[in-house]
Amino acid sequence: MTKPRIAIVPGDPSGIGPELIAKLVNEDALLDHANILLVGDSHLWQQGAAQADLDVPLNTIAEVDIADQQGLSHLEMHTIDPAKVRVSQVSVEGGETSLRCLDKALDLSQEGLVDGVLFAPFNKAAMTSAGLNAEDEHRYMAKYLGYEGYHSEINVLDDLMTTRVTSHIGLKDVAANISQEGILKAINLAYETLRKAGHMHPKIAVAALNPHAGDHGKFGREEIDILEPAVRKAQEKQMNVTGPWPSDTVFLKAKAGEVDAVVTMYHDQGQIAIKLMGFERGVTVAGGLPIPVATPAHGTAFDIAGQNKANLGATRQAFDLLVRMAKTHRADRGVV
Repeated sequence: MTKPRIAIVPGDPSGIGPELIAKLVNEDALLDHANILLVGDSHLWQQGAAQADLDVPLNTIAEVDIADQQGLSHLEMHTIDPAKVRVSQVSVEGGETSLRCLDKALDLSQEGLVDGVLFAPFNKAAMTSAGLNAEDEHRYMAKYLGYEGYHSEINVLDDLMTTRVTSHIGLKDVAANISQEGILKAINLAYETLRKAGHMHPKIAVAALNPHAGDHGKFGREEIDILEPAVRKAQEKQMNVTGPWPSDTVFLKAKAGEVDAVVTMYHDQGQIAIKLMGFERGVTVAGGLPIPVATPAHGTAFDIAGQNKANLGATRQAFDLLVRMAKTHRADRGVV
């Protein structure tokens, strides 16, 4: 199979994104796994190279030549004046360049010119000020792509994935927003994403909502009335799904490698566990979208931006996972 082509965008230029990508493209044997197209203003890549004290050669090509592109290449953009880049500061201009570079990468993916998109960390405040007009970048991407199917953020640590039934809502509203349908959607998302990443027979655990998994209804009936029936329905579809497991022990099973994914009921239930297990390696996948998209799970780290202190671990993990997913994406499209 021909190597996949990955589009990389620099993220918010005020953060550690340009530095991270400079370090990434200098990794040994990186181009053995994929062709890389840097999508962004040339001065942003030069900024990252200077911050990382590394060389980032810009082989700038025209859009009409992307289909024949090999190795490391660059598609020029003109989204931000170099004088408007303010390291370690939230700015409208930083949000604007983030959105425009992301838009271009998504356009290329829809045209079949790239097989996956990796973006360095964005700043949501900057993007919102520039017109994000969505809860987060994942919903923005779905709207931009015109995708109306089920999608959700997936968090990944090494070979472990987590999905969640509810996400960015108040804790007081979680129980009312849990349903069998929502649980099954989260299970299916984990299952299909794992398969795209090369796990042909995924093992999935479902976390309980209440302490002690409800203790037979003593601490709530959600496990009895909602979670257990949802797990049974998934099992009837021949999925290897178990639970609901008490949420204070289910990640012990995950850490021991007994499961490939954990479906959680709310945002921090999985986020706390997975970040404690390996914050510097965490990856976020835009699960469910029609194209593979991934990013390091950490933020823009304005406190260390421009200081050559950014840890490459999560970005490299995101790239490696994206390459695996991009290969499956190519195969599904019949591209050899």
